[in-house]
Amino acid sequence: MEMFKTISIALVALRLNALRSFLTMLGIIIGIASVIVMVSVSSGSKQEIERAIDRLGSNMLTIRPGTSTTGGRHGGAGSAAPLTEGDITRLKERFGFLEGVSGSLSTSAPVVFGNSNWTTGIIGIHADYIKVRQWVIEEGRNFTDREIRSGAKVALVGQDIIEHLFDGNPSVGERIRIKNVPFTVIGTLQEKGESTFGRSLDDVIFIPISTARMRVSGRSSRGVPDMVGNIYLTVDLNRDIRIAEEELVEFMRELRKLAPGAQDDFSVRNFSEFIRARNETSSTLGLLLAATAAIALVVGGIGIMNIMLVSVTERTREIGLRLAVGARRRDILMQFLVEAVTLCLIGSFFGVVIGVGAGELVQRFSEVPVLLNIPIIFIAIGSAAFVGIFFGFYPARKASLLSPIEALRYE
Repeated sequence: MEMFKTISIALVALRLNALRSFLTMLGIIIGIASVIVMVSVSSGSKQEIERAIDRLGSNMLTIRPGTSTTGGRHGGAGSAAPLTEGDITRLKERFGFLEGVSGSLSTSAPVVFGNSNWTTGIIGIHADYIKVRQWVIEEGRNFTDREIRSGAKVALVGQDIIEHLFDGNPSVGERIRIKNVPFTVIGTLQEKGESTFGRSLDDVIFIPISTARMRVSGRSSRGVPDMVGNIYLTVDLNRDIRIAEEELVEFMRELRKLAPGAQDDFSVRNFSEFIRARNETSSTLGLLLAATAAIALVVGGIGIMNIMLVSVTERTREIGLRLAVGARRRDILMQFLVEAVTLCLIGSFFGVVIGVGAGELVQRFSEVPVLLNIPIIFIAIGSAAFVGIFFGFYPARKASLLSPIEALRYE
């Protein structure tokens, strides 16, 4: 009951100086709101990165042709000798730990169905590509090896294509035209979402890689009739991905007859490591932002200590009177300590409301992922209470140590 009276007295004291109390709480409000927003953005980014790793697969590697060097001049990316069907065959023969291998030839082209048309990404693939990139066929089926070899005019379509070309209606069995070449839709793909770079993964049509070379991309005109663009492969989960990557680099150097010490004219990329590196960078940035928000809390705490010291000075006669009529020193200590903590808790309440609201606005009006972390709200409130106790203790102790006689004489 005594604590309720103390809290009631604290609320009355704060209400009598409402403007000063509000200005003092601003530091706490800003600090709490900043902590919630920064941690929510950091958590959202981390979750999105983990989803990206799940979409790519933690055991996927990509081999890309690199740059050529002639007379000391470097060509652009992909100017070196292209990767071929023969490279894929040799990789499968050499490494038993490869669970799936597929080439990938990408281009863009207009697609027509009835009176609708849409320009989208066209990717020529092998049958293993669906497994390697962890796509899920929602309706229909995957390509067969025979369709890949014969250059069949069949296609798998993403959800964006179904929405724009077919108005969301079933599309398996329908005929579309890609660059005026007729294709039959044999399957639809489950929604994949966006990549880490914000591009829709569902705005795509897959066709057999041989068909892409002959009918769509025209890549065979470069004099390499069996080129495959990039090679995607997955490694057995029991195999160390870094060791597998090193072995693949060594084997590709042998295939491409590179002299010892010569620069690689290809690259082997481990996207999961790249994404994890981004995750670490994001986590570091999140910690820096949280530290900045914590500094705001400390500044707010210093403001509270200053105001409480002023309050002690202003209320010296009140303290003397309370001591004179029998109040104990610990009662005076508790009174001012409760005032400081109450100030912080009220500020933290408004800070939580503003922080949650700001997080919702960030998520609604930007592409930044936000994940509201409920435990961090309680941690923030607890931190505010700690700040109140820590920075309020000295003024409260100073008030409790006042001499009753000197306090009553104070003008």
